Amino acid sequence: MQKVINLFYRILETILVALLAGMAIMVFINVVMRYTMNSGINVSEELARYFFVWITFIGAVVTFRENSHMGIETLVMFLSRRMRIVCMILSNIIILLCSAIFFWGTWKQSAINASMHAPVTGLSMIWVYGVGMFTGGIMFIIALERLYRFLTGKVREDEIAAFAGENLTIEQLSER
Repeated sequence: MQKVINLFYRILETILVALLAGMAIMVFINVVMRYTMNSGINVSEELARYFFVWITFIGAVVTFRENSHMGIETLVMFLSRRMRIVCMILSNIIILLCSAIFFWGTWKQSAINASMHAPVTGLSMIWVYGVGMFTGGIMFIIALERLYRFLTGKVREDEIAAFAGENLTIEQLSER
Protein backbone atom coordinates (compact mmCIF):
# COMPACT_ATOMS: atom_id res chain seq x y z
CA MET A 1 0.00 0.00 0.00
CA GLN A 2 2.86 2.37 0.84
CA LYS A 3 4.30 1.87 -2.66
CA VAL A 4 1.00 2.98 -4.20
CA ILE A 5 0.90 6.04 -1.94
CA ASN A 6 4.50 6.93 -2.80
CA LEU A 7 3.71 6.50 -6.51
CA PHE A 8 0.72 8.82 -6.14
CA TYR A 9 2.90 11.54 -4.62
CA ARG A 10 5.57 10.96 -7.26
CA ILE A 11 2.91 11.56 -9.90
CA LEU A 12 1.83 14.74 -8.08
CA GLU A 13 5.42 15.97 -8.03
CA THR A 14 5.73 15.24 -11.76
CA ILE A 15 2.52 17.16 -12.41
CA LEU A 16 3.93 20.08 -10.41
CA VAL A 17 7.10 20.08 -12.50
CA ALA A 18 5.09 19.92 -15.74
CA LEU A 19 2.78 22.74 -14.66
CA LEU A 20 5.68 24.95 -13.59
CA ALA A 21 7.57 24.27 -16.80
CA GLY A 22 4.46 24.94 -18.89
CA MET A 23 3.77 28.16 -17.03
CA ALA A 24 7.37 29.37 -17.40
CA ILE A 25 7.47 28.54 -21.11
CA MET A 26 4.15 30.24 -21.83
CA VAL A 27 5.09 33.39 -19.93
CA PHE A 28 8.54 33.51 -21.54
CA ILE A 29 7.13 33.14 -25.06
CA ASN A 30 4.56 35.83 -24.35
CA VAL A 31 7.20 38.25 -23.07
CA VAL A 32 9.40 37.66 -26.10
CA MET A 33 6.46 38.04 -28.50
CA ARG A 34 5.27 41.26 -26.85
CA TYR A 35 8.76 42.73 -26.93
CA THR A 36 9.68 41.68 -30.47
CA MET A 37 6.35 41.53 -32.34
CA ASN A 38 4.07 43.70 -30.19
CA SER A 39 1.61 40.80 -29.83
CA GLY A 40 1.05 37.84 -27.56
CA ILE A 41 -0.83 34.61 -27.12
CA ASN A 42 -4.00 35.30 -25.12
CA VAL A 43 -4.54 31.66 -24.23
CA SER A 44 -1.12 31.46 -22.58
CA GLU A 45 -1.93 34.30 -20.17
CA GLU A 46 -5.08 32.58 -19.01
CA LEU A 47 -3.55 29.12 -18.80
CA ALA A 48 -0.52 30.44 -16.88
CA ARG A 49 -2.87 31.84 -14.23
CA TYR A 50 -4.73 28.53 -13.98
CA PHE A 51 -1.48 26.56 -13.83
CA PHE A 52 -0.36 28.78 -10.96
CA VAL A 53 -3.56 28.01 -9.04
CA TRP A 54 -3.04 24.27 -9.52
CA ILE A 55 0.64 24.49 -8.57
CA THR A 56 -0.32 26.23 -5.34
CA PHE A 57 -2.97 23.73 -4.29
CA ILE A 58 -1.19 20.54 -5.40
CA GLY A 59 1.97 21.90 -3.76
CA ALA A 60 0.03 22.38 -0.52
CA VAL A 61 -0.90 18.68 -0.52
CA VAL A 62 2.67 17.54 -1.19
CA THR A 63 4.03 19.93 1.42
CA PHE A 64 1.50 18.76 4.01
CA ARG A 65 2.44 15.16 3.41
CA GLU A 66 6.12 16.00 3.95
CA ASN A 67 5.40 18.05 7.10
CA SER A 68 7.03 21.04 5.43
CA HIS A 69 4.42 23.67 6.21
CA MET A 70 5.42 26.49 8.50
CA GLY A 71 5.22 25.73 12.17
CA ILE A 72 6.09 27.30 15.49
CA GLU A 73 8.86 25.00 16.59
CA THR A 74 10.28 27.38 19.19
CA LEU A 75 7.28 26.83 21.45
CA VAL A 76 6.94 23.10 20.79
CA MET A 77 10.66 22.43 21.40
CA PHE A 78 10.21 23.24 25.08
CA LEU A 79 7.28 20.89 25.58
CA SER A 80 7.44 17.32 26.85
CA ARG A 81 6.82 14.38 24.53
CA ARG A 82 3.26 14.05 25.81
CA MET A 83 2.47 17.74 25.24
CA ARG A 84 4.01 17.58 21.76
CA ILE A 85 1.63 14.77 20.89
CA VAL A 86 -1.27 16.79 22.30
CA CYS A 87 -0.23 19.73 20.08
CA MET A 88 0.05 17.39 17.09
CA ILE A 89 -3.45 16.04 17.77
CA LEU A 90 -4.91 19.53 18.14
CA SER A 91 -3.26 20.80 14.96
CA ASN A 92 -4.52 17.82 12.98
CA ILE A 93 -8.06 18.30 14.33
CA ILE A 94 -7.91 21.93 13.15
CA ILE A 95 -6.60 20.79 9.77
CA LEU A 96 -9.41 18.20 9.55
CA LEU A 97 -12.00 20.89 10.17
CA CYS A 98 -10.47 23.39 7.73
CA SER A 99 -10.05 20.74 5.03
CA ALA A 100 -13.65 19.58 5.46
CA ILE A 101 -14.93 23.15 5.21
CA PHE A 102 -12.75 23.78 2.16
CA PHE A 103 -13.96 20.60 0.46
CA TRP A 104 -17.61 21.28 1.32
CA GLY A 105 -17.45 24.89 0.13
CA THR A 106 -15.89 23.87 -3.16
CA TRP A 107 -18.50 21.13 -3.54
CA LYS A 108 -21.34 23.59 -2.97
CA GLN A 109 -19.88 25.99 -5.55
CA SER A 110 -19.13 23.30 -8.14
CA ALA A 111 -22.45 23.61 -9.97
CA ILE A 112 -21.95 27.35 -10.40
CA ASN A 113 -18.30 26.93 -11.43
CA ALA A 114 -19.18 24.19 -13.91
CA SER A 115 -21.63 26.49 -15.65
CA MET A 116 -19.14 29.36 -15.99
CA HIS A 117 -16.52 29.39 -18.73
CA ALA A 118 -13.14 31.07 -19.02
CA PRO A 119 -13.22 34.11 -21.33
CA VAL A 120 -10.43 33.08 -23.71
CA THR A 121 -10.14 29.29 -23.60
CA GLY A 122 -13.80 28.56 -22.92
CA LEU A 123 -12.64 26.07 -20.30
CA SER A 124 -15.20 25.25 -17.62
CA MET A 125 -14.21 27.02 -14.40
CA ILE A 126 -14.70 23.78 -12.46
CA TRP A 127 -11.26 22.83 -13.83
CA VAL A 128 -9.80 25.83 -12.03
CA TYR A 129 -11.79 25.95 -8.80
CA GLY A 130 -12.36 22.20 -8.53
CA VAL A 131 -8.83 21.80 -7.24
CA GLY A 132 -10.30 22.79 -3.86
CA MET A 133 -12.10 19.44 -3.65
CA PHE A 134 -8.87 17.62 -4.46
CA THR A 135 -6.82 19.57 -1.93
CA GLY A 136 -9.43 19.51 0.81
CA GLY A 137 -10.10 15.80 0.34
CA ILE A 138 -6.50 14.64 0.25
CA MET A 139 -5.44 16.85 3.18
CA PHE A 140 -8.44 15.57 5.15
CA ILE A 141 -7.36 11.97 4.52
CA ILE A 142 -3.74 12.69 5.51
CA ALA A 143 -4.80 14.47 8.72
CA LEU A 144 -7.28 11.69 9.55
CA GLU A 145 -4.59 9.03 9.11
CA ARG A 146 -2.18 11.02 11.29
CA LEU A 147 -4.83 11.54 13.94
CA TYR A 148 -5.54 7.81 13.96
CA ARG A 149 -1.84 7.05 14.47
CA PHE A 150 -1.55 9.64 17.27
CA LEU A 151 -4.58 8.30 19.12
CA THR A 152 -3.53 4.66 18.76
CA GLY A 153 0.06 5.35 19.85
CA LYS A 154 1.58 4.44 16.50
CA VAL A 155 3.32 7.79 16.05
CA ARG A 156 7.06 7.48 15.42
CA GLU A 157 9.70 9.38 17.37
CA ASP A 158 11.09 10.97 14.21
CA GLU A 159 7.64 12.47 13.50
CA ILE A 160 7.52 13.98 16.96
CA ALA A 161 11.04 15.34 16.51
CA ALA A 162 10.13 16.78 13.10
CA PHE A 163 7.05 18.46 14.58
CA ALA A 164 9.28 20.13 17.18
CA GLY A 165 11.89 21.11 14.59
CA GLU A 166 14.57 18.90 16.11
CA ASN A 167 15.43 17.33 12.77
CA LEU A 168 16.54 20.66 11.27
CA THR A 169 20.15 21.73 10.88
CA ILE A 170 21.36 25.07 12.19
CA GLU A 171 21.34 26.46 8.64
CA GLN A 172 17.71 25.42 8.14
CA LEU A 173 16.72 26.93 11.49
CA SER A 174 18.46 30.21 10.65
CA GLU A 175 16.55 30.40 7.35
CA ARG A 176 13.27 30.26 9.21
